[in-house]
Amino acid sequence: MTLILGWGDPLALSHAARGVPARRTTWHALLAGLQTAPVKGGYQGISQAVEVEFTPLGAYMILGLPLHRLANNYIHPDEVLGTGWSASLTEQLIAVPDWKGRWAVIENALARRMMDAPPPSPAVTEAWSRLRGCHGQLSVKELTAATGVGNRRLQVLFREQIGLPMQSVSRVLRFQRALTLPADACRSLADRATLSGYYDQAHMTRDFRALAGFTPAQLRALADRSPSGGVDPVDGRLVDFGLFLPGV
Repeated sequence: MTLILGWGDPLALSHAARGVPARRTTWHALLAGLQTAPVKGGYQGISQAVEVEFTPLGAYMILGLPLHRLANNYIHPDEVLGTGWSASLTEQLIAVPDWKGRWAVIENALARRMMDAPPPSPAVTEAWSRLRGCHGQLSVKELTAATGVGNRRLQVLFREQIGLPMQSVSRVLRFQRALTLPADACRSLADRATLSGYYDQAHMTRDFRALAGFTPAQLRALADRSPSGGVDPVDGRLVDFGLFLPGV
């Protein structure tokens, strides 16, 4: 989950679903939930921003709302944190001359939110820890047995405090594992699929298409290209765009 507070030219995002025309939005302040689809985005012009990546349980405590409301969604932070919260904090960030001081401002603001935060469920904490530790390779039945909480109750709590159903989180964790395995650990895409917990290479390819919009080979080719940042030939402004992939 991500919080962005920026000043200068806004962050532009391009959301595209299969069979639906791309929708472009711009943001100076943004709060993003966990995602199960890719989004193109970046800056065109002159901009500075602070970006905070939350763990799901950290976000649950700081935001104080069921995280499934933010899943696959982007909203203005004030919708959750209160009217004027983003503008006030951004003004403080602008007033500080260095990045070390700006991070201190952010940390203090988030620490105040944590002071009276409700703790997450121990069962969710345990399920989340186990699922991350095995890169999504545990079934709901195994997680239920490990936590001692009934299947239905655990699924409700997990979706509320993590943001996505357990099966969806497992899928994203496998995807992340496949993305981050070092090249020398995999002689082929079939090896990468096996080491990441997929049934076979075809299973991995289907998930990559769903979560990234590309096959593994296509995504590797994109990563091997030169950085996307450059100068717009029309007006000379900096253009820096990239592909934001699902992650937890």
